[in-house]
Amino acid sequence: MTDTLAPLDAAARVLDADTYDCILLAGFGGPEGQDDVIPYLRNVTAGRGVPDERLEEVSHHYRHFGGISPINEQNRDLKAALEQEIAKRGLDLPVYWGNRFWAPYFTDALKELHEDGHRKVLVLVTTAFSSYSGCRAYREDLATALADTGLTDELRLDKIRQYFDHPGFVKPNIDAVLNGLRELKAAGKAENAHVMFATHSIPTAAADVSGPREARPDGTPVPTGGGEEWYAGGGWYVDQQRAVSALVMDAVEQEFPGTPWSLVFQSRSGDPSIPWLEPDINDAIEALDDSVTGLVISPIGFVSDHMEVAWDLDNEAKETCDERDLAMVRVPTVGVDPQFVSGLIDLVEERHVAAAGDTPRAREALTDLGPWQDVCPANCCMTRKPKPTVSSAAADGGIGA
Repeated sequence: MTDTLAPLDAAARVLDADTYDCILLAGFGGPEGQDDVIPYLRNVTAGRGVPDERLEEVSHHYRHFGGISPINEQNRDLKAALEQEIAKRGLDLPVYWGNRFWAPYFTDALKELHEDGHRKVLVLVTTAFSSYSGCRAYREDLATALADTGLTDELRLDKIRQYFDHPGFVKPNIDAVLNGLRELKAAGKAENAHVMFATHSIPTAAADVSGPREARPDGTPVPTGGGEEWYAGGGWYVDQQRAVSALVMDAVEQEFPGTPWSLVFQSRSGDPSIPWLEPDINDAIEALDDSVTGLVISPIGFVSDHMEVAWDLDNEAKETCDERDLAMVRVPTVGVDPQFVSGLIDLVEERHVAAAGDTPRAREALTDLGPWQDVCPANCCMTRKPKPTVSSAAADGGIGA
């Protein structure tokens, strides 16, 4: 069934608050030793027929760091920070942690929280933007984990909305870019500085169908009638990233007026014949005018300094800058910044109340794209034949789409 609600009509997509039992922090996962690298890459590429020889060729990023991705340790840190914030607010919400592609897996986390007596779960995904890999794939994999554990009828999993324009995500990114420009200024390199906001490249076909498909990113309806022509293209993934980047640059304007900026893409993989979002960050660096004196790179598309930040930016992009003798400052992701952690629990309190009748926290958003939806339409971010997903809507009965 097609959901005909307009995606910018946020009130129509808001679910009533409820009382939940716990939080599931949903991560991507990463290897934690040299012996883990190939099994981990097999998990990530499962079903694509990629031979181990090819996986070994692409494993050098992890091998460079001893086979250890920083992402798991960062999620441990985030889990601990969330628990501290929850305790400070007096909430009775234990935090569990599970990953899509490495231990602890979703199945492990679901078994654990079920054994502890929890049944109603708020899912907090470690991605801020709308895309198949950033939202729908998590919901699909959680539905698979429910089926694999036999807990489909035992657990209700409701995902917290995308938070790309929530103050808790935006404000730390503003601080980071300001500090990066100040660092360039201290080195005498800020007069003709440029800011690049880096995010993960995805196939343009996936970008076109990111977010709800019943309207264009500006909210303009498209003709209905079925078929591939039903959605005219555009997608929300890039629109959200540009909107947040513009917010950041508006905030730094007073101290660094007129600083130019651009949105660039990184970490492309897969068949080179398939179009992906461009420009690649290294191409964009090479294309900068010779008058540019310094570059701030903000990994706006990521919430932690994991492998694709550590390698693609701190190594590859840095090498490209060095070849041009261009001063570069790579600023941090939001990580466990107190503003981000507090903002995540604000998002929890939009959905969770201690008792029926309590007033939930007001929903905050800093762009006119939000607050983002609680309810994901059946075709939201759909890039292939649909699979069952855990629901963003209680009305879907736990499994939807």
